Amino acid sequence: MSALFALRIIAPFSLGYFLSYAVRNVNAVIAPDLSADLALTPATLGLLTSAYFLAFAAFQIPLGVLLDRYGSRRVEAILFLVAAAGCALFALGQDVETLVAARALIGLGVSAALMGSFKAYVQWFPAERLPLISSLTMTMGGLGALVATAPVEAMLGFLDWRGVLWVAAAVATFAAATIFFVAPAHPDEKTAASVPMWSQVRELRQIYTSADFWRIAPLAVTSQAMFLAIQGLWAGPWFRDVAGLGRDDVAAHLLYITIAMVIGFFSVGVVMERLARVDISNLAVASTYCLLALLALVVIMLEWQLPSLFAWLVFGFFGGAGFLFYPLLCGYFKEELAGRVVTSANVLTFGGAFVAQWAIGAVINRWPVIENGNFHPAGYQAGFALFGGMTLISLIWVILAPGTKRSTRAAS
Repeated sequence: MSALFALRIIAPFSLGYFLSYAVRNVNAVIAPDLSADLALTPATLGLLTSAYFLAFAAFQIPLGVLLDRYGSRRVEAILFLVAAAGCALFALGQDVETLVAARALIGLGVSAALMGSFKAYVQWFPAERLPLISSLTMTMGGLGALVATAPVEAMLGFLDWRGVLWVAAAVATFAAATIFFVAPAHPDEKTAASVPMWSQVRELRQIYTSADFWRIAPLAVTSQAMFLAIQGLWAGPWFRDVAGLGRDDVAAHLLYITIAMVIGFFSVGVVMERLARVDISNLAVASTYCLLALLALVVIMLEWQLPSLFAWLVFGFFGGAGFLFYPLLCGYFKEELAGRVVTSANVLTFGGAFVAQWAIGAVINRWPVIENGNFHPAGYQAGFALFGGMTLISLIWVILAPGTKRSTRAAS
């Protein structure tokens, strides 16, 4: 495969994931404006933001069938047009109900962004290249999250939050066109489309009855639900309420964390590829990244005598690696099941992220509001501890649970 042909595969899907991460995290910066305009409580803000995750998660199972049947190129292009419509509706919304519906449309529209990429990469690239190639796309997603910090804050100097969403609608339309017209169609798409759809649906049973799936998926789910909820929404309010930072400093700190996340995304692919040469499994590397992120969260919760930004940078660097469990899971199943494998895990992850964003807000609401209208630090500790504990249990489960422990693709 030539470098140009590989770029035709990687670049369009990476652009889509860039947008997906940007619109996922943008509420962390525009949250003060949303709250002021609509008088939102923490729980309502969490519900509004997490509607993205609910719609995203609800579509994952049918999405997996569609990806395996029609291919990533066609499915993603159509869905990004849905995302563009959701961004436009959000920009036009005048009440909470409309914004919740719009946020759900956005979640539906970008639901294939990373999973479609993984499906395409499993089809086009050899197994030993998957961690590095996947991490490149995740790095682009991290850059999207980067745009959703200080750059969006700067945009709010001359646009309101509605204007930011109109820009997102335009980018989503461009992404749809790029994926459809630039990314190549895989030859297997015609064969897959000829298989009865009900047969493809029944094959989900192979995934959900697999011991290997249930050994790895809980850690992928809990670690990413925790990371998505905290980094995507509650980090910003934490810096305001616990660290006592002003709005500009909050945006700057979110920017620093996202830079750490981008570097972490790229590093984990490189580390996996290098350590695989000395027979250290990719599963072990991804699990170690999750453990280090969890330790950083403990430091944040307990407010140990370290600069808070340092612990948050460590959390950002290691916290996003859980998504690389997805291509590792594909190694335990037939290649034609790849779309359904990754979405079977992702439905649990984003369902968990929906619950986590809302539940952390609900836990914070259990404590009284303190001076200046800030939320109580103990509420953040309790909310973060709840999902950190679930991640720790899942990490122990990876070590103790039965399974084949290795796969050709995971060990590569």
